[in-house]
Amino acid sequence: METSLVFFSQLSMCEPKAKTIFKLIHGSGKEETSKEAKIRAKEKRNRLSLLVQKPVFYDDTPSTRSGQLAKETRVSPEEAIKWGESFDKLLSHKDGLETFTRFLKTEFSEENIEFWIACEDFKKSKDPQQIIRKAKAIYEKFIQNDAPQEVNLDFHTKEIISKSITQPTLQSFDVAQSRVYQLMEQDSYMRFLKSDIYLDLTKGRSQRPTNLRRRSRSFTYNEFQDAKSDVAIWL
Repeated sequence: METSLVFFSQLSMCEPKAKTIFKLIHGSGKEETSKEAKIRAKEKRNRLSLLVQKPVFYDDTPSTRSGQLAKETRVSPEEAIKWGESFDKLLSHKDGLETFTRFLKTEFSEENIEFWIACEDFKKSKDPQQIIRKAKAIYEKFIQNDAPQEVNLDFHTKEIISKSITQPTLQSFDVAQSRVYQLMEQDSYMRFLKSDIYLDLTKGRSQRPTNLRRRSRSFTYNEFQDAKSDVAIWL
């Protein structure tokens, strides 16, 4: 009889443990299922958010477009026609510079004009520390290998700048700026004069939407090394 009592006593003690273990296992399964469901739901939301986002190249709201047109209409056809007389006249006019920059953005080559503008600003530096700081910023942004907005320069020009960047002068980027100027004058400027952006201005028309396109940058400054090398101060 004692053995029997001991036997039933063990069953009564084990039964709660079994139920507890079952509940723990069952509850863990629910928790894992719940986590998986949350992860799947999150992934679906991420995919949906990507689908509804506007492409970066065409993120053009009506307010932005109207603001651009307001700027463009300030330019008279007569003034725009003067831009076609020379690259110098285009860059020396504030609206001309802005319009040319907008054109280069459609060709994904705006780093050229941004580098030119940065060099113009750099040459106005007065304080020695400011010269060093700006020179380093230009070098890291436009000149060094794999720079975020690297301009198309030959190895020799880059090497000279690299060696002098620790002790820069106001003339440190003159050669590089001249190379980039020649590229824009002989290549981008010629296409600009034939673009809808420019032709619409010369005829007093409102700007039409421009299509962004990737253009080959296989050309180098060597193609234009016979061109005029002097770069005037426009701004």
